[in-house]
Amino acid sequence: MMRLQFVVLYRMRYSPNPDFLIPAMPLPAPTPELITEFAANGAVVVRGLADPTAVAALARGIDHNMRHPSPRAKTASRSDDGGWFFEDFCNWQHIPAYRDFIFNTGVAAVAGQLMQSRETRLYHDHTLVKTAGTRQRTPWHQDQPYYNIEGRQNISLWLPVDPVPREATLEFVAGSHLGPWLMPRSFMDNQAKWFPEGSLADLPDIEADRSAYPIIGWALEPGDAVFFHMLTLHAAQGSERLRRVFSVRFLGDDITHAPRNWVTSPEFPGLSERLPAGAPMHDDDLFPLLYRAA
Repeated sequence: MMRLQFVVLYRMRYSPNPDFLIPAMPLPAPTPELITEFAANGAVVVRGLADPTAVAALARGIDHNMRHPSPRAKTASRSDDGGWFFEDFCNWQHIPAYRDFIFNTGVAAVAGQLMQSRETRLYHDHTLVKTAGTRQRTPWHQDQPYYNIEGRQNISLWLPVDPVPREATLEFVAGSHLGPWLMPRSFMDNQAKWFPEGSLADLPDIEADRSAYPIIGWALEPGDAVFFHMLTLHAAQGSERLRRVFSVRFLGDDITHAPRNWVTSPEFPGLSERLPAGAPMHDDDLFPLLYRAA
């Protein structure tokens, strides 16, 4: 197993905001058993990844994000929903709490170890909030088909700043990251807006027979984190209580650029002019290098 060493590889070009600053904290390396579990199931839980100071800073950052959404923000719930499903993307350059968590903690090293990659780059951050009483569920889906990348060494972190009971947590079909890409569809109207209709197999109706699938998931406390592969099928129910989550997507050694003829989610305007198809995602302004194994 690679020896854990967090190396500061990206020089901050921004002045830290003391209201959001997260002090640097060493994190233990994932155990060999956890790395094996991730390889087999495509999802693992790490208890207490973020300490209370980091959780409080992220909570303030999320609240700030909701008050000041970016142009990329969207509402993923209907107007008659009892709550609000808020999402926003790619805000690490503008929200100090997000940036501090990504760059000033050892989370990138943990991600790199789990995906067995020598290097870890940032892909993007993703904020997901379901306010109390949100009925809108997150349907079963894979993440990678919505993206503009190819490769196996990838991982997402999903970290709540509020308690999440088992019935409202993110669920996964264990081992589904080893299977084929499945058709990505829009969450509310089930439209094929990415790959052309029929070009990928459709998802099975998992909810119709949940007992037929190895579904895993965990009740989470603030600071617990789930790491999952971008091809692992996952979903979540609505939430009776406030559920604020900060998510980070990381890229490993074998990830390359895969330009699409459609708008990806999230979109990276102008990237095709900066990186040709098949090129490694070595653009330090957009996808900074966070970690390199010793």
